[in-house]
Amino acid sequence: MNTILLLEDEENLRHGICFKLEKEGYRVIATQTIQEAKQALLHEDVRLILCDILLNGESGLTFCRYVRNELRRDLEFIFLTAMDQEIDIVMGYETGADDYITKPFHLSVLMSKVNAVFWRLERRRLRQDAGDTPVIKSGPLLCYPGEMQLVTQQGKVSLTRNEYLLLQLFFNHPGQILSKGQILSQLFDADGDFADENTVAVNIRRLREKIGDDAKKRIIKNIRGMGYVWDLEVEKLQ
Repeated sequence: MNTILLLEDEENLRHGICFKLEKEGYRVIATQTIQEAKQALLHEDVRLILCDILLNGESGLTFCRYVRNELRRDLEFIFLTAMDQEIDIVMGYETGADDYITKPFHLSVLMSKVNAVFWRLERRRLRQDAGDTPVIKSGPLLCYPGEMQLVTQQGKVSLTRNEYLLLQLFFNHPGQILSKGQILSQLFDADGDFADENTVAVNIRRLREKIGDDAKKRIIKNIRGMGYVWDLEVEKLQ
């Protein structure tokens, strides 16, 4: 059974989310403080975290940094937030979140995002079970599919899920202009209706930083009014 960690200090909302998720067949570990959530992660096989940003005297951003930097980078992380200003959303993504839901929200929207997460995870598992995948080389970059890691001239770097999916999309379509809509559909699959185009810009910038993309000679080029293009050749190494 897929396990979800919920960190939400508003009691009624916490109970409502738990009821809905459990009704849909998920196992939910409900917590209301960062300390409780940390303890749960040490002892439970959690696949997805749903986390409020504004907690009593604490910040969900701090918890997200802890998860990404000190625990497991492969965990799916979705923020639940009443802060819908662009800067707040950008901060959430830069901290390492995969997605966000703005309060108030319908539980059907939450379920759509949660179902999409586990559908992606299952699809990834099936691809991995199908056999070994060749290492991908593009210019000075080496990517090891399935490991969410990239080797650059500066050394090995870890990628978030969105950064990894974005890189794979570029590797599959080198030299081709990809619109923001195409990129969103890759990052969020069928759930892209609930994301906005700012998500693309944030993930592009984060990926550029990790691959050492020089502003004087871009690897990921922005084609104004059209989208983005990966401007390197790509080859698969057996």
